[in-house]
Amino acid sequence: MLLSLQSSPSSFLSSSTLPKSRLRFANGCCSSTLVFKFNTSFPAIRASSSGFSPSLDTGLSNELDAVSTFSEIVPDTVIFDDFEKFPPTAATVSSSLLLGILGLPDTIFRNAVDMALADSTCSRLDNPELRLSCFFNKALVNVGGDLAKLVPGRVSTEVDARLAYDTHGIIRRVHDLLMLYNEINIPPERLLFKIPSTWQGIEASRLLESEGIQTHLTFVYSFAQAAAAAQAGASVIQIFVGRVRDWAHNHSGDPEIEAAIQRGEDPGLALVTKAYNYIHKYGHKSKLMAAAVRNKQDLFSLLGVDYIIAPLKILQSLKESITAPDEKYSYVRRLSPQSAANYNFTAEELTKWDQLTLGSAMGPASVELLAVGLDGYVKQMKRVEGLLDKIWPPPNV
Repeated sequence: MLLSLQSSPSSFLSSSTLPKSRLRFANGCCSSTLVFKFNTSFPAIRASSSGFSPSLDTGLSNELDAVSTFSEIVPDTVIFDDFEKFPPTAATVSSSLLLGILGLPDTIFRNAVDMALADSTCSRLDNPELRLSCFFNKALVNVGGDLAKLVPGRVSTEVDARLAYDTHGIIRRVHDLLMLYNEINIPPERLLFKIPSTWQGIEASRLLESEGIQTHLTFVYSFAQAAAAAQAGASVIQIFVGRVRDWAHNHSGDPEIEAAIQRGEDPGLALVTKAYNYIHKYGHKSKLMAAAVRNKQDLFSLLGVDYIIAPLKILQSLKESITAPDEKYSYVRRLSPQSAANYNFTAEELTKWDQLTLGSAMGPASVELLAVGLDGYVKQMKRVEGLLDKIWPPPNV
């Protein structure tokens, strides 16, 4: 899924007119690969001049109109047929998307994969591992190029998770991907690169951002990671609310999570709130994305965060609901620059993060969840490479 960070009112997604093309995916395709913006003709909630408490316009139609006023709402799926209902404005190309394409040979993206397998530069490589890696990168970029023609916003490209602990390897891979995109005339301002939030990934983000290459740091499960990512200047920082909560339900011993619970707070929501306040109080450029949102209460509690990724069942419920939420979850902006200014951080939290301090501050939850996420990415990439190996060379190309 991702990201358009223009200096427009909607900094994540472009508001330009979408192409008429329609994409169709059968059930079973991968998740989290397209971003949609909800354009409706209904009056919306308007925030007060303080940016904190809104008032309702009398013509408000549904809850989705209301919450979309405060945050970009992003569907967490591509198992979708009605693109006119939720028109895509940006996208992510990833190993999970390639798996879906390889499993559905009649998709409009299959030709992009077949053309990657026909690439003569890759085919001439004698080393099988290098050849598969070359095919994989070409497939990512070819599909990313097709997506860039279908959406007005940006296309985010996943960086090989096997490089997660290799700063220079990440940078080289991003440079290679940029070169491939340049060959098909996709300009760098249309692109973002999705990098795991290891220390090496965060450092790679800092160096890439200094070159003007925009990055999206994922697998953030602790305040230390979020703060280090913000200090690095990452364009987008993604926190998984539900995964942090799930860990807390099944484990103990993480000081950050236990402190949130002792305050009577949900640890996932508390992490997003704290990261948002840090970014806005200290003037970092990063945008914050809340993912793994499990219910409408989560979404209402996060209003004001830059982007919220939500399952279609939540979005459909919001769209169908014409009644206001109960008093506890009224349409109030929960996160704002004004509220961030009043948030107090400890001296330890305001440190200049480096590899040692980050490693010391990451508790067992973030260490474990990061490792699980990386392992999942690596397994997906190996599956893709295995499938590419089986079908190379492609027929009729």
